[in-house]
Amino acid sequence: MEIYFTIEKTAKAEFKDRGSKFLAYAWPVKTTEQVKECLQEVKKEHPKATHHCFAYRLGTDGLQFRASDDGEPSGTAGKPILGQIDSKQLTDILVVVVRYFGGTLLGAPGLINAYKMSAAMVLQLVPAVQKNIEIKYQLSFDYTILNDVMMVVKQQNCTIHSQELQLFCSMNIGVPKALEEQTLLKLKDIHRLEIRVVSTALL
Repeated sequence: MEIYFTIEKTAKAEFKDRGSKFLAYAWPVKTTEQVKECLQEVKKEHPKATHHCFAYRLGTDGLQFRASDDGEPSGTAGKPILGQIDSKQLTDILVVVVRYFGGTLLGAPGLINAYKMSAAMVLQLVPAVQKNIEIKYQLSFDYTILNDVMMVVKQQNCTIHSQELQLFCSMNIGVPKALEEQTLLKLKDIHRLEIRVVSTALL
């Protein structure tokens, strides 16, 4: 896998069923800390809501995920929300659906449909963005070869994550996985450039 799909914008949608109101939110997130911050934000905005159900998936491999029913019957809220995230093959995303109870019980099938529809509606509002999976490298070099290094970095569509440009320079870059071999060959052609791999899967 050399690419992944995520979102870059937030969105909000509303769904109603037999008096119950469902407010769905979508956020781009990269860490569980960001997930917690977004959840706190929603709970602060909707302190009187009956439920704050959510699902998220993180990482280019998508292995870090969670689905929460927040008091709804097991499997009726978080799982349908996660199902919508997965149907669009998204990662680095959090979807929260806030429910205000309207007095009529929806039953398990009704709840599953309501949370599924709410998540689907909010995800329709944010375009999926394709991104390269990158390998992170650290480059160390003398300032005199900066132009040569920058030429390769730009040609190979690398991302500069941090840099320190003095007499002796240091640069952390993300190399697109699909172009890794070609990029390394070009970088190794530059005399007196030190290359060190930092991580093998960088978002």
